[in-house]
Amino acid sequence: MSGAAAKRAFGSRAAALPPGSVVGVLGSGQLGRMLAFEAVRMGYRVHTFSPAPAGTPTGQVAEREISASYEDLDAVEAFARGVDVVTFEFENVASAATEAAARHAPVRPAGAVLHTTQHRLREKSTLRRHGFPVTPFAAVDSAESLRRAAQELGLPAVLKTAGWGYDGKGQWRIEPGADLDALWVEAESEGLGGERILEAFVRFEREISVVAARGVDGEIVSFEVFANDHRNHVLDLTVCPAPIPDATAQRAREMAAGILESLDVVGVMCVELFVLPGGSLLVNELAPRPHNSGHLTLEACRCSQFEQQLRAVTGLPLGSTESYQPAAMANLLGDLWFPDGPEAGVQEPAFAALCRHPGVRLHLYGKVDGEHRSSPRPGRKMGHLTVLAPKVEEARERVVAARRALAPEPDPSR
Repeated sequence: MSGAAAKRAFGSRAAALPPGSVVGVLGSGQLGRMLAFEAVRMGYRVHTFSPAPAGTPTGQVAEREISASYEDLDAVEAFARGVDVVTFEFENVASAATEAAARHAPVRPAGAVLHTTQHRLREKSTLRRHGFPVTPFAAVDSAESLRRAAQELGLPAVLKTAGWGYDGKGQWRIEPGADLDALWVEAESEGLGGERILEAFVRFEREISVVAARGVDGEIVSFEVFANDHRNHVLDLTVCPAPIPDATAQRAREMAAGILESLDVVGVMCVELFVLPGGSLLVNELAPRPHNSGHLTLEACRCSQFEQQLRAVTGLPLGSTESYQPAAMANLLGDLWFPDGPEAGVQEPAFAALCRHPGVRLHLYGKVDGEHRSSPRPGRKMGHLTVLAPKVEEARERVVAARRALAPEPDPSR
């Protein structure tokens, strides 16, 4: 389905795209890969577009893979002409690209949503304008403005790039007594853009996330609240349901629904929040796509976050978010392939030992080099594990034990 049929779908927000339609994905990583698996299962076709060379995680599953720059607007328009709807698995796409795509197919979530959420200052300002509680912040564009912001917000605080950052990249924690001039020079040397944001350091009790979906008809559904543990600014473990009071969980889900409605999101969005002492909530970040913390929904829920994304952007009714059992998810970073350190070279994790753990589900993302060999590097997300159990703490313990089984024994000769 394309051409006139796509224009009819574009002209009516309520029109559902049937199986056989083509879903275009901007981005080609693991999120697009898992969306593509769900789409193919339901009879949809997937095209993916990104600057990465062919053979990407999404490209291994998609019907068509296009390698071109997001700044090549002619290529973006040609891509959009060949699909029936465009969605994202990666935020760092220039607004001009989404505008070019929208001339030929509906873009869901809309480019305006992406424009807001890919820039921390725009995101927090928009949330605050709509009445949602956010971490205190200030715009920073020089060492002098950094000093003023630090005096206003107090230290410790966290300096972040305003745009194009993820997984802790482009972030600096500032302690009392820090040399702010030297820190600004260091931040400038990173080359991640000049505009930055200083955020007050929040002493929270727990980090949680709500993954929610909003359909073309305005229907909103959300999964149970997830609790997240990070290591070196990268998500390490997620459990569901989050061990928080029911009233706090309900407020978090209501807040997420309000944000999706305020931003007129069509698709999936993750709302990351801090739970403060006393149970109050602050919005930390938004992600207008499926989220790492929601990967466990593939096994734990009747309809995964990726199927929800497909349903939302194609105009289908949204699915049930009911959970079968408590669940836990553990990320597999490239460090597991280097148990003796990067200088010792790659060692394949003990996947056979992992598979002896009953009920553990393994997901690898197909991140390969030009010769289609696994290409791990420290800190790179290579896959994840999921475990279901009668109790959430049991699920956590089992997934941690299973991940531990992956690490080969160190070579005593080294």
